[in-house]
Amino acid sequence: MVEHSGYQQGGRRALDRVLAPEFLEGLGELPLDDLRARRDLAEQEEADLSYARRLLQGRLDLLRAEGERRQGVDGAVDVPAARSDAELVAALTDVLADPRRSDHGMGRFTSVEPSRVGEHRRRAELAVADPHLSDLSAMDDEQLAGARERLLALEHELSGDRHRVQEVMDACTEEVTRRYREGLVSVEDALRSSRP
Repeated sequence: MVEHSGYQQGGRRALDRVLAPEFLEGLGELPLDDLRARRDLAEQEEADLSYARRLLQGRLDLLRAEGERRQGVDGAVDVPAARSDAELVAALTDVLADPRRSDHGMGRFTSVEPSRVGEHRRRAELAVADPHLSDLSAMDDEQLAGARERLLALEHELSGDRHRVQEVMDACTEEVTRRYREGLVSVEDALRSSRP
């Protein structure tokens, strides 16, 4: 598969199933319920990846704010030197509320909430395993830059996986849409098949 991906061929995680080449094979022949189940699995995985990515971006924002504070950048969010958990949350809140932040992305409407974030959080925890990340003031500039590089690499990996999952979602949605457009499924049939 793609280099620097969390995907593992033959793995049992949702990400491994959704990104497996066979996941999209034979979509046109699948019963509607099975097709929807695949789309729902991909949608859930996209929501989980998006959430894990947002958590990671929050950490990156803290590192950026600390770097700007050290450089005396005008308007930089002041992140206090000693941080309790409550102070870290307050600093993160300030960073996320920063109007200069421009990396929010386009996003998609989703009807699901994150549910399996732990699968992706473990990947994130490996990148943020440095105990100094909870006290950025204890890190020298080189350590700060190294932590940022590790987090950026993981953010890039998560973004790539998320993009590939979105492509799978789109393929499933396009097949459902095709069936309705071509009259292969009626609204009544769809309602019947969605009932327990």
